[in-house]
Amino acid sequence: MTEKPFLVSGRNTIIHKIRKLDLLILNGEDNPPVLVTHKALKLFTGKVPENKREAKMQDMELVDVTLTDVFGDEKTLIFVQTLNGKEYKIDYSKLDTPLFIKIHQDNAF
Repeated sequence: MTEKPFLVSGRNTIIHKIRKLDLLILNGEDNPPVLVTHKALKLFTGKVPENKREAKMQDMELVDVTLTDVFGDEKTLIFVQTLNGKEYKIDYSKLDTPLFIKIHQDNAF
């Protein structure tokens, strides 16, 4: 079994671990995907890979928060810690506003 490029912490935190793979966070059918790179988060506007193999070919890991090995259900609020020490907050209740994705804590060293 290979190591996952992320850890799940608590009920709504994802910690990015491997620089060479970006994370593509999926949160149910109605919410837009969010791309996590080693230093930032942004809305993903490309075509979502059909499966994990296709995602790996694009240097991404699919992270579906509704799966039981992640959180098990859709989330309104997700925290993501990037490799550069910043923690971002994704607030799906604020979709289409500047507060949708914002820095929650900046622990950059």
